[in-house]
Amino acid sequence: MTKITAEHLARGAFVYVRQSTADQVHNNHESRRRQYGLADRARALGWGVVEVIDDDLGRSGSGVSRPGFEKLLAAICQGRVGAVVSIEASRLARNGRDWHTLLEFCGLVGTLIVDEDGVYDPRHPNDRLLLGMKGTMSEMELSIFRQRSLEALKQKARRGELFLTVAVGYVKVTHDRIDKDPDRRIQEALALVFRKFAEMQTVRQVHLWFRQERLSLPAVSYGLDGRHVEWKPPVYNTIHHMLTNPIYAGAYVFGRTGSRITIEAGRKRIVRGFRKDRGEWEALILDHHEGYISWAEFERNQRLIADNANGKSFMSRGSVRRGEALLAGVLRCGHCGRKLHVAYSGTNGSSGRYHCRGGQINHGGDRCISFGGMRVDRAVGAEVIERLQPLGIEAALAAAEAQHLENTEKRRQVEFALEQARFEAARARRQYDAVDPDNRLVAGELERRWNECLAAVRVLEDEYDALAVTPTGLLSPTERERLFALGADLERAWNARGVTSSTRKRIVRTLIEEIVVRVEDDALNLVVRWQGGDHTALRVRKNRAGQHRWSTDADVVQLVTILARQMPDQAIAAVLALARRRGGETAGQDRAYAGFVITATLRPIAMASGWSVGRSPWMKPPWRSTSVRPRYGASLMGGCYQQASCAKVRLG
Repeated sequence: MTKITAEHLARGAFVYVRQSTADQVHNNHESRRRQYGLADRARALGWGVVEVIDDDLGRSGSGVSRPGFEKLLAAICQGRVGAVVSIEASRLARNGRDWHTLLEFCGLVGTLIVDEDGVYDPRHPNDRLLLGMKGTMSEMELSIFRQRSLEALKQKARRGELFLTVAVGYVKVTHDRIDKDPDRRIQEALALVFRKFAEMQTVRQVHLWFRQERLSLPAVSYGLDGRHVEWKPPVYNTIHHMLTNPIYAGAYVFGRTGSRITIEAGRKRIVRGFRKDRGEWEALILDHHEGYISWAEFERNQRLIADNANGKSFMSRGSVRRGEALLAGVLRCGHCGRKLHVAYSGTNGSSGRYHCRGGQINHGGDRCISFGGMRVDRAVGAEVIERLQPLGIEAALAAAEAQHLENTEKRRQVEFALEQARFEAARARRQYDAVDPDNRLVAGELERRWNECLAAVRVLEDEYDALAVTPTGLLSPTERERLFALGADLERAWNARGVTSSTRKRIVRTLIEEIVVRVEDDALNLVVRWQGGDHTALRVRKNRAGQHRWSTDADVVQLVTILARQMPDQAIAAVLALARRRGGETAGQDRAYAGFVITATLRPIAMASGWSVGRSPWMKPPWRSTSVRPRYGASLMGGCYQQASCAKVRLG
């Protein structure tokens, strides 16, 4: 007795076509032809209306979202499907949820399931049992295949013989061994990336340097002719990948990334590309092949990259940023353990202040500590200079060598590019010479390619000639003498006008790992932790409330308080100027103690102390009518108090 009835034939037959991956769609044509051929089988069984659903080509049936399968289920529920035709059960579903949902819907509306072996009615117990076993075997088959293939890959990877792809700078010598690319231009370009990172210590600065110098880097691309190398301006991710890939340190690594499975809208979703910790890698074989850097240098680079990440880690210092604060990212609060941040103020934003407000921002508590950065920066800078002073001459020699090397690196890269361009032009010429001149369709195209190569050669030749006429970076005898003088006097070099704050910050970070600071009374107690493990304790005086860098020193205030009983303003100014000259300051600085400054800033303090003072002839009447506040750092100008920083005058 046939299971196909007139009711089934009155509805349509839906042929479901699916292949699991894009590679199967591209290469396995016979399997796809067999599945499309099922439409003829449906017509042979008596169906006149046959619809093919092939929306899921290249999609896995293991539980991910499949629009074609959803369309099939919707048509079944609408009662439009008389039979579902598939080559086998695994094409319909590779997981129990989808398979049993299909069986349940087909049983409810009376839809048949047809494959190459027979016709099944899910409403019949025997057919339902057989279909359930087919679905279970299909699901188990996928699990077994996956387990076998993954274990085989892992076993080969543990021997260091599995190479799914090869990074730029390396080529496959055999199926289980790689070696450096024999192209010297590629080798020199990769070595330049690592040298620049050792110099600049940030990925972004290396990227900006390559962009500024208009240097290209190699990149692997795949086409119809297989793997080949292209030269293009680098992007940030390209340089970051080169610096973080262990293959360039001579190590073989497998399993650095993993995948996670989540449930979205009732469907499985696989998210790939999650980074694993080093202890979770499947394989790590050191000294597997020749590297561009050592493993120790690779680990140092990873620490620098992780330390430069702003806000990614509780202990990271962050990258060197703009601003005059010398210790940004290095200071840590000794009270709560949080990293101190910097806030800038002033007319040009050059006055930095360190503060710890993590507890207030995160937990709504009180502010922790806050202090100005000038005295702390000077104290730590002096400690750094003291430790670098014996190495000053060596640093000067290294600076001269680095300047010469930087000027020759670009010329070497352009020279390699020019050599490659000349080779491409010569090959294009050979191809043009080999073609029949009468075949103008081919000859015209080859001539165009040859002209493009010649144009590229001319551009590179002009660039190389321009670099050849520029100075090579060798210092003149006068420049070398000045450089060695700065090397002998590092304090003068540290405070030189041409030294940027970024350079000072990099020097500090090279020597200092961390500084723990505590605020106790009117002082800052610092514990400097050097990179070698040594510790140094420093104590820096902290300004009281209302004090700032333009405030008058206490000894000057005391001296003026005594002299105000006996001397007029001009005489006090002369005494202070004489004392400054004897202390080694120039006569040009005597103007800081002009008579009106003494009157406006220091004499009100003396008056507040109870002394009666006589008014100079050039003083205006508002002097006597203005109340006097005994606060250091305040100045009286025409009866109004102003902060001494606004007066732009520094006393003492």
